[in-house]
Amino acid sequence: MPQALSFVHPLLMWVLLGLMLYSGYLGFKASQIRQVDAAERKEMIPLRYGQRHAALGRWIVALSLLVLATAALGPALQKGQDWARGLHVGLNGLIVLLFGWQAITGIAIVNKLLSA
Repeated sequence: MPQALSFVHPLLMWVLLGLMLYSGYLGFKASQIRQVDAAERKEMIPLRYGQRHAALGRWIVALSLLVLATAALGPALQKGQDWARGLHVGLNGLIVLLFGWQAITGIAIVNKLLSA
């Protein structure tokens, strides 16, 4: 049983990475709504990309301090300030890179546990 508990952290990191990538996808789709024609917009709005992105973001916020910095940009993002959008995307890109690096390098630890 103790060896099985060693897999909890790596598994949670992979889940977090997946959630962050999905949240990024939802945010991207939400930003596309502003750029498409009225017919496409009418089809995309019921899918609630922006609301789903924000809801998932609230869960992710609880998991990372850097994510808190991106969430703090929410009011500026809602006002349409471009500097906040650029910082939001940049910080989230950094977070995804960090968690991706952690997930990939964690594979060596998982392989070591499996071979023991």
